[in-house]
Amino acid sequence: MASLLDIRNMLALQGRMEASQLSAALHLSPSLVEAMLHRMEAMGKAARVEEELQNCLTGECKNCPEGKTACRREWWTLTA
Repeated sequence: MASLLDIRNMLALQGRMEASQLSAALHLSPSLVEAMLHRMEAMGKAARVEEELQNCLTGECKNCPEGKTACRREWWTLTA
């Protein structure tokens, strides 16, 4: 089983990653990776970076059944 150090090492090598990418790379469940990332965030070791995608062609995100969450990506990176 992977540890917080494995996640830290992966983030150090890649710079920034999504939780789903970490989950696939470390062969862990997405919920476990999310919990580990939130723990690292609480410890001040990792930071969440949200990025809105500009691929909404109609600009109707407010009326989209998925809301703005479909147009937003969440990346994780190490803190200094």
